[in-house]
Amino acid sequence: MPKVLIMSDSHGWSQEVNTIRQRYVGKVDQMIHCGDSELEMDAPGLQDFMKVAGNCDMDARFPDEVDFSVGDLTFFVTHGHLFRVKSTLMPLSYRADELDAQVICFGHSHIAGAERVENKLFINPGSIRLPRVRPEGTYAILSWETKAEITVEFFDFSGNKINDLTYVTSL
Repeated sequence: MPKVLIMSDSHGWSQEVNTIRQRYVGKVDQMIHCGDSELEMDAPGLQDFMKVAGNCDMDARFPDEVDFSVGDLTFFVTHGHLFRVKSTLMPLSYRADELDAQVICFGHSHIAGAERVENKLFINPGSIRLPRVRPEGTYAILSWETKAEITVEFFDFSGNKINDLTYVTSL
């Protein structure tokens, strides 16, 4: 079963990012950081991550977006500030269409959640450092056996599952 770790908006937390990374090394097929790490591109805690630039990242080596595949799913990752994600998902959706991406991972709003719109799954892992709407910082794990049953689970910094955020869908 493929698994993908998704985090965002860690805002300078290096040791904490590395703690979460170490928890999942060898247990997930891909790790994603959706920006605003405020770390250097080659920071040890970001090793193994597909990573993008957020509006607070100063290292010019971060790309604005990445796209790739894990198993039979195609991913598009961006921070979201260049796509107005605080007001609409439409520009993000249009870019995903251009890339034929099925899973769109983004941050910026610091609000954890997942939703399927048409044939695309949008995932915002929230912020591990500065959450909004919820009291606990969050990150997400996406897993699937087939496209018929895809699960997004959210966890707090300590690795405790947040059951009311779990989202199950198909693509």
